Amino acid sequence: MEEAMKALQSDLKSLPKVVMIVSILVYYARFTSSLIRPGLPRLLSLLPVISLLPFIPFTFSMIHFRGISGFFLTWLCLFKLLLLSFGRGPLDPSLPLIRFISLATLPVKLQEDQKPKQLTTLSPKLLISTAIRAALLSVLFSIYRFKEELNYYVLLLVYCVHIYLFLELVLSTSAITSQLLGMELEPQFNKPYFTTSLRDFWGRRWNLMVSSILRPSIYEPAKIYFGPLGAVLAVFLTSGLMHELMFYYNNLRKPTGEVTAFFVLHGVCVVVEWWWAKYQNWWCPPRVVATPLTLGFVAGTAFWLFFPPLIRGRTDEKVLAEVAAMMALIKETGRWLIGSGN
Repeated sequence: MEEAMKALQSDLKSLPKVVMIVSILVYYARFTSSLIRPGLPRLLSLLPVISLLPFIPFTFSMIHFRGISGFFLTWLCLFKLLLLSFGRGPLDPSLPLIRFISLATLPVKLQEDQKPKQLTTLSPKLLISTAIRAALLSVLFSIYRFKEELNYYVLLLVYCVHIYLFLELVLSTSAITSQLLGMELEPQFNKPYFTTSLRDFWGRRWNLMVSSILRPSIYEPAKIYFGPLGAVLAVFLTSGLMHELMFYYNNLRKPTGEVTAFFVLHGVCVVVEWWWAKYQNWWCPPRVVATPLTLGFVAGTAFWLFFPPLIRGRTDEKVLAEVAAMMALIKETGRWLIGSGN
């Protein structure tokens, strides 16, 4: 834990520098886009930024910082800049600088009427929901004390819940920023535990923020050349390759291809589901059967292909050490604040 604490302190010192560098890069992207028309010339002008973004997460030592910054910068920001290159939303060089930077680097969006609101106060409901997620995550962390005694598959199930709660908590923090800026948080989950099919799970319930960025950047262009089913496979292949990169940020180990195989498998299954529903008109299971079948398939294939690369690199143990270091720092900060208040 001592090593994790040193890494945490180092990353906290690096964070302001990273924020400044990213802000400068995004400002450059906004400035050049305002001068150059959409198309190949604008893409070439943005290549320096697009080329640098994937390397910025390596500034951090901790898995949490590398993983979160990798997702925000290499996936969200990079794909948004690619869309900007060809004059497609959500970024627009006419936006005010602060909103442009926030929209580029965070999972937020402008209001539907495209008229940004004034800075606003925080919603009590948002603060309460964020506190509840943090409390649930802390309870989950306490379960890890009995990690050695847990069945392997039970432990993987706990990891599934951990990922879900952690993403929700990170996005809640982004929601606080978006409310302060008068913007909206991109939806991430829509009750995935009520899913009735893989199409429903991936298209309407899980990781909606990624779906919203892959639809205009991958699905729509691919659909022109390969049709809707080929475009679906292209989206899942892209998602798999991007997850390989995200995993590399986490464990710094050579990609094995297992995560890509997981998403390609699900892409093929989504295409089969579509074919079954469209052309066969055969019996489909009721919701009470379809939901556990779908969740069971997602969990089973994740146990097979998604989680092993993380566990094989002992990334889970490093994550737990980092969590312990962060909780210790929070407690130490709290004691200092209470002491200074007295």
